[in-house]
Amino acid sequence: MCKTTPEVKLRRVPLPFEAGSASESVVSQPSARFSPANTPLAAPTPVRILALETSETAGSLAALDDERLLGQVVLDTRRRSAQTLAAGLQTLWKEIPWQPRDVQLVAVTAGPGSFTGLRVGVTTAKILAYAVGAELLGVDTLEVLAQAVPAEVAQVAVAVDAQRGQVVGQAFRRQGSGWFEPLDEQRLVDFSAWLTALPPDMAVAGPLFRKLAPDASQQTPGLSGRDCFAAAATAEWVGRVAWRHYQAGQRGDPWTLLPHYSRLAAAEEKWRQRNVES
Repeated sequence: MCKTTPEVKLRRVPLPFEAGSASESVVSQPSARFSPANTPLAAPTPVRILALETSETAGSLAALDDERLLGQVVLDTRRRSAQTLAAGLQTLWKEIPWQPRDVQLVAVTAGPGSFTGLRVGVTTAKILAYAVGAELLGVDTLEVLAQAVPAEVAQVAVAVDAQRGQVVGQAFRRQGSGWFEPLDEQRLVDFSAWLTALPPDMAVAGPLFRKLAPDASQQTPGLSGRDCFAAAATAEWVGRVAWRHYQAGQRGDPWTLLPHYSRLAAAEEKWRQRNVES
């Protein structure tokens, strides 16, 4: 059976436009996850990171000093991130010891993932970075999902739903530093073919596994007997992955950063097909 990572809820935090209603937004403590021991030393003054994760329908926001989580807001899963992102940011500012002008690095998942979610997240991250004079980094969704699996996992294959029975998948192996590095390139492939081609001792991870029935591990070819982690990507790990890349000297460009999609949208594919045929 696929495993999910429970969120440590401190208290219910209604979004500003939901006063008096039951909100699903929460502020979470740093998860008791593995933190690589040999990560490069941080500068004496922590880098203040605002992280956005919108690769799925909903999403999350987080604030970090280097890789130390200060607070995380999980957006309302009943609404799309485009509807809750601004209000979620307002909630986050109230829970952390600094303000928007203090942000030094804005990190965001650049894909693969939801068309609308990625567009909203990347656009918001660009605007925020430009407005406060912060640097910007886009990080890969599959890497974020891989780095978040438990410490005892040595290798993992990560996938996100690409619709039409397909996934975007990639395999990772944990290095001596504690971080995962990719074993292959990302591929758009049929889900069943991807799963059955994996080595039998390789774990799998990704939010698409939440859609499977509780007994699906016994019914889905290639899944039986595997460790399966069905948690979605979180802003906490977007920030941690971005901090690692930032420490390694990577920098992004707000003018050129674009979402990375697994395929064209259905409407775009139809438009191209009509124009090719004509």
